[in-house]
Amino acid sequence: MAQAGADHSKMGMDHSKMTMTATPGMTDGEIRKIDKENGKVTIKHGEIKHMDMPPMSMVFNVKDKAMLDKVQVGEKIQFIVIQDAGKMVVTDIKAMK
Repeated sequence: MAQAGADHSKMGMDHSKMTMTATPGMTDGEIRKIDKENGKVTIKHGEIKHMDMPPMSMVFNVKDKAMLDKVQVGEKIQFIVIQDAGKMVVTDIKAMK
């Protein structure tokens, strides 16, 4: 019979190499800077839940430079970001109406 409330704190499980399994959702943000030539955008964003990332401002790569034509500095947005080859990449971006 299994013991209820067993202490698993000393099992030594290392989760540092786990990959994300949560489905990326839309995150709210604000465009701070656009670098179309290099395919990058600086976003002040809210919590990115599927990455367990707190709100902050940071530079992201974009999947397609043409996405940057849809937004302007200072604009409120929603975006999806994934990790791809060790980089955080915005795969979708929409201006909030």
